[in-house]
Amino acid sequence: MMKYLQKLGKSLMLPVACLPVASIVMGIGYWMDPTGWGANSVAAAFLIKAGSALIDNMAILFAIGVAVGMSDDNDGTAGLAGLVSWLMITTLLKPGAVAMYQGIDVTAVPAAFGKVETAFVGILAGLIGSSCYNKFKNTKLPDALGFFSGKRSVAIVTAAGSIVAAVVLYFVWPFVYGALVAFGKSIVSTGAVGSGIYLFLNRLLIPTGLHHALNSVFWFDIAGINDLGNFWSGKGVQGVTGMYMTGFFPVMMFGLPGAALAMYHTAKDKNKKVVYGLLLAGSISAFFTGVTEPLEFAFMFLAPGLYLIHAGLAGISGFICALLPVRSGFNFSGGFVDWFLSFKAPMAENPLLLLPIGIAFFIVYYVIFRFAITKFNLKTPGREDDDDSEGEFVEFANNDFTQIASIILKGIGGKENVVSIDNCVTRLRLEVKDQTKVNEKIIKSAGVSGMIRPGKTSVQVIVGTQVQFVADEFKKMCK
Repeated sequence: MMKYLQKLGKSLMLPVACLPVASIVMGIGYWMDPTGWGANSVAAAFLIKAGSALIDNMAILFAIGVAVGMSDDNDGTAGLAGLVSWLMITTLLKPGAVAMYQGIDVTAVPAAFGKVETAFVGILAGLIGSSCYNKFKNTKLPDALGFFSGKRSVAIVTAAGSIVAAVVLYFVWPFVYGALVAFGKSIVSTGAVGSGIYLFLNRLLIPTGLHHALNSVFWFDIAGINDLGNFWSGKGVQGVTGMYMTGFFPVMMFGLPGAALAMYHTAKDKNKKVVYGLLLAGSISAFFTGVTEPLEFAFMFLAPGLYLIHAGLAGISGFICALLPVRSGFNFSGGFVDWFLSFKAPMAENPLLLLPIGIAFFIVYYVIFRFAITKFNLKTPGREDDDDSEGEFVEFANNDFTQIASIILKGIGGKENVVSIDNCVTRLRLEVKDQTKVNEKIIKSAGVSGMIRPGKTSVQVIVGTQVQFVADEFKKMCK
């Protein structure tokens, strides 16, 4: 089950990767017309509408992205199946259709059916599409029906399965929707405390990859919160909307770089040159883009207590930012680019206040991390116990992806030990035949941030944002 949920978390990142472009064009549009939001400028209206084309249709992107990501071979046929499922379910459960089934006026239809086109249903449609693809992509039919054999049968089976799903949802969805709304309201009702709890859990779930599922509850219109969509569309409540995004900025832009500086200063002198590139690259990634995994995985398993402190500090950031008159939002993550582009967004409020808040968190992170590392002799990067190296350390900055992939392949036990290869935003995800053949020392000598083993046959190598290039070289070597 954990492996399945981790794969789902990775799949959610495929549609989320579409959001940065929406952030850029909408941000520019709001800068051009900060008061009319397009009413006073054709160019601004064009850009804002271009960005909203993605923001307003995130549920469809989830349906297609999850279907592709959860398929066995990431085939486009699965994406088509996800779209088929989405169209079937949402059409069958629209208020007008439900009114016809029940013989009532459309105004009397339960409110839940007016919220069918949500990320939740998009994810469900993606799962239905991918499941049908995985099971029926190799179906062989009699010659008379041969045209519909193989992948051509997937859409047909998906349509049939989606009809069944729609029938089930017809009875279940009002209760599911009510539960999700109740959950959202319970968190919202706690105000700043709820924001802090959310950020704490968000960081705590990073190792499992399940934080993406948690994010969808608060950022999209699953539980009626839709913090991300409302922030950019102006449909939210001033001073409230954005509270589930604002707290990320001090942590990602300032806190984690402060932690990285503390880890660098406490590293053994002979190892500082080695960890310098790793920590600097991770800090730049966190500050500018909000991609924090290269830094977090650098100490997450070496010093789990320190990571718990990090999650707690993130929660405090969420709590403090929610209390203060400051709101910023993002379409990708809490980095400098999103922060700057959100200045003129409809729900933005005093975004410059995040600078002094962020500087304070930089200092707090640095002091706490440095104290904890030295006080408890934590084995953060550069402080590991001395041992015989089994490979020459490759500085990742040299961008020699072939060499990096070659070292990882050697450490994984050779291509004979590789069952499957995949990657997400920062991790190379591998399935192996025999875990005992995996040599962590050799893998780390490639200059990667770290390695985890989430299952009996699963290995994840934390490469960073350039993981796609490493994965491509790795796949070539395993052919």
